[in-house]
Amino acid sequence: MVQGNMQRWLLAAALVLGLAACGQGAADGPGQVDQERLLAAGEDPDNWLGYGRTFEEQRFSPLEQISANTIDQLGLAWSVALDTNRGQEATPIVVDGVMYISTAWSKVMAINAATGEVLWRYDPKVIGAKAVHACCDVVNRGVAVWKGRVYVGTIDGRLIAVDAGTGEEVWSVVTVDQAKPYTITGAPRVFKDKVLIGNSGSELGVRGYVTAYDAATGKEAWRFYTVPGNPADGPDNAASDEAFARFAGKTWFGDYWELGGGGTVWDSMVYDPEFDQLLIGVGNGAPWNHRARSDGKGDNLFLSSILALDPDTGAYKWHYQVNPGETWDFTATQQITLADLTIDGKIRKVAMQAPKNGFFYVIDRTNGKLISAEAYAQQNWAERIDLVTGRPVEKPGVRYADKAMLLYPSGIGAHAWMPMSYSPKTGLVYIPTMHVPMAYGDDVNFERRPGRWNTGVAFLEPPEGTVPGKTGAERRAAVAAMNKGALVAWDPVHQREAWRVDQPWPWNGGTLATGGNLVFQGDAHGFFNAYAADSGKPLWKFQAQRGILAGPITYRVNGEQYVAVLGGYGGSMGMATTSDWMRRPPPNGVVLVFKLGGKASLPALPAETPRPYVSSAERFTTAQLAEGAKWFVAYCTICHSGPVNPDLLRSQIATNRDAWRGVVIDGALADNGMASFAEQLTPDQAEAVRGYVLSAAREAAAKPPAP
Repeated sequence: MVQGNMQRWLLAAALVLGLAACGQGAADGPGQVDQERLLAAGEDPDNWLGYGRTFEEQRFSPLEQISANTIDQLGLAWSVALDTNRGQEATPIVVDGVMYISTAWSKVMAINAATGEVLWRYDPKVIGAKAVHACCDVVNRGVAVWKGRVYVGTIDGRLIAVDAGTGEEVWSVVTVDQAKPYTITGAPRVFKDKVLIGNSGSELGVRGYVTAYDAATGKEAWRFYTVPGNPADGPDNAASDEAFARFAGKTWFGDYWELGGGGTVWDSMVYDPEFDQLLIGVGNGAPWNHRARSDGKGDNLFLSSILALDPDTGAYKWHYQVNPGETWDFTATQQITLADLTIDGKIRKVAMQAPKNGFFYVIDRTNGKLISAEAYAQQNWAERIDLVTGRPVEKPGVRYADKAMLLYPSGIGAHAWMPMSYSPKTGLVYIPTMHVPMAYGDDVNFERRPGRWNTGVAFLEPPEGTVPGKTGAERRAAVAAMNKGALVAWDPVHQREAWRVDQPWPWNGGTLATGGNLVFQGDAHGFFNAYAADSGKPLWKFQAQRGILAGPITYRVNGEQYVAVLGGYGGSMGMATTSDWMRRPPPNGVVLVFKLGGKASLPALPAETPRPYVSSAERFTTAQLAEGAKWFVAYCTICHSGPVNPDLLRSQIATNRDAWRGVVIDGALADNGMASFAEQLTPDQAEAVRGYVLSAAREAAAKPPAP
């Protein structure tokens, strides 16, 4: 083992030294990124040093060897197969010819960015059962690199530093209470010798926060909670204490702390060097329903907010709340992009965000004041955003207190985590948008279940008159037919759409903008696409054989430009999608890297023949089937409706009472991510779910096959 590690280190060191001889690398060893280098990342087109390339997180590269004029020569240079078909969402980091990526289950790899040779692999050996606490798959969105180390957050709540040359673990800290349903899926950020990490799990009942650690030692530097704790417990001795005591704590009511309140910081975290501040995007409430969470009262700071903190101490600086009293799962965790925009003849230092609620926000990042906001996607919940108060003017009834409402965007969002990009050359922001309507109702019988899905929302039939159809089934089909996506090019100065590419399915990939007048984006159907950045004209595509969600990057080694992206479908709609065309299991993920003149190809996939629906002569009572349907919807659909996890209606385990109990109650497959539900279901209830699965399988088998 020691000899193997030494060989890997020597290979990596030789690569770095070779690149240094070409004027590209650092002779101090692999992964040499520091504050000075990241501050100058905009002038370093060879590398992709941070999650959004630079501190500004614009996801724009000035490289133009691959351009609208040469794109027809683009081909696959190399690929690396991954070890799982779970979702792949990471943005690669490239430092001096070495690519560092994270993959599903929080694993990390280092790869020669020119050849595809794998230099080392690191497996944190996460607790498999924590997968049940991951609302949206066991994904990981990326690593950070700093002074010879690679940092990754794990699905079971650790922050780990590994050696950039060998992949050997340097330190590891547990950054959450692992007894609670916390997870980590987001990429850490590094600045000023600190590593920042948030966490996930709002719906399952946690309290959100971010923590800064010393990059060298892993010692905690500061923590900021995004929602107050139980008032009876007193202050947290955290950086957030002052803000909660002064004003934020007064915006909460009821027994919100029983489910933590939510507010997790699971994606967007940006260091703003011009004003030496951190901007973080804060998530939704727990439960979603404002009535169930806070007695329907108060703004509930800092839910659904952009929050500015002091990077050295974590002290509060300012905030802008996107949705006061959030009640729809309208997170503000989506990417925050920093830019200088000329608005009304003046240069404004702005932060831009396209959060879930469908409005594009341009905010003065010197003080958090709103400059402008307009709808970038279809929405029916607000008349407008009031530019004086910064608050939305909500339409009557959208809080679904008295009757169900068909709302869009829904909790899926008009924009999810998939990165957007901004091109200073075109002045446009490229947003992966979605239209997924959903009927919300007040769950008056809501019971809090820590560790499982808690929304306080009754997801009902689309109300009569909202869509065509007399029966509930007809209306459900009409709503499902409305699901779609689009790549939207948005002008942030004039707050209007410049162009769009409509897409038949909502859940598509992040974007990359380049100096070659190109925008790259993958899609659910497996295509990696290139469009003209100024017009949206389709220019090129590559069939990757699996859906693509991750954000692409581009970099240069020895004068040659490459474009890279991870392929592998998953995430929330990858697990909960009900569309028949996606129901087949996807292949394992892959790292794809392209260059001009690339001649590589992907191995052909074997033909996929769906397993038959399970069949059993067993019969269950009407009461059992009703009970089973209730718990199936409560606990199973969120993970087992899409292509990633097993289709229970095709699982032979459902035909065996003892095997079913072994998995659902005894946790026989916990290491694979299927934790025991013994705390949520009695054996009789689990058996009722099995009966429902067998009944639903019989009904599905009787239908004509989907095209």
